[in-house]
Amino acid sequence: MSGRDDDTELDSLSAQARSHPALSAAATDRLIGAARGGDRLARESLVEHSLGVVLAEAVARRGHGVEVTDLYQEGSLAMVVAIEEYIQRGGSGAGLAGYVRRVVAAHLGGLVEEAEAATAEAAALVEDAHLLEVAQVALRGQIGHEPSATELAAVLLWPRERVELIAGMIASARDAFDAEIVEFLDDEDAVDVDGEG
Repeated sequence: MSGRDDDTELDSLSAQARSHPALSAAATDRLIGAARGGDRLARESLVEHSLGVVLAEAVARRGHGVEVTDLYQEGSLAMVVAIEEYIQRGGSGAGLAGYVRRVVAAHLGGLVEEAEAATAEAAALVEDAHLLEVAQVALRGQIGHEPSATELAAVLLWPRERVELIAGMIASARDAFDAEIVEFLDDEDAVDVDGEG
């Protein structure tokens, strides 16, 4: 999603949250009691009036590897579960917003940590791929033939399995890139460049 689309959707989410502001403790108590008694509309109202909490937590994590709208969706799911748990536990209206905030914050914090870890792992794989390619070229020049995985592992001080994994990833990426180039060239061949066709 582009930044502009994300901002437009964020504006829409903000408007939705503003249309259902936080409730007083007394109003929340009444809705919790009704929801505990099986009132579906009371549950829905508690969810709607908790959207501002979810949005605030999602926006607080903006720029950490996960789109705000994705964080909002994930946070909304965590919020629904938190409200259901809170109703079942018999919590009071005064504590619902804080409980929802803690549950949503913990859930979104975990998602952000996972995204950051995945980004760091991808960066490490890119760096390792570069190191492997440099080692292949240098070693090929020294020994006069394509180096084996064992020879590369000895030079890089990596386990042989790591060399094989990274080499396999590079080969797969090259195959995919080559296939895209062939497809592009085939499409170019199909275009009537001279207008004679």
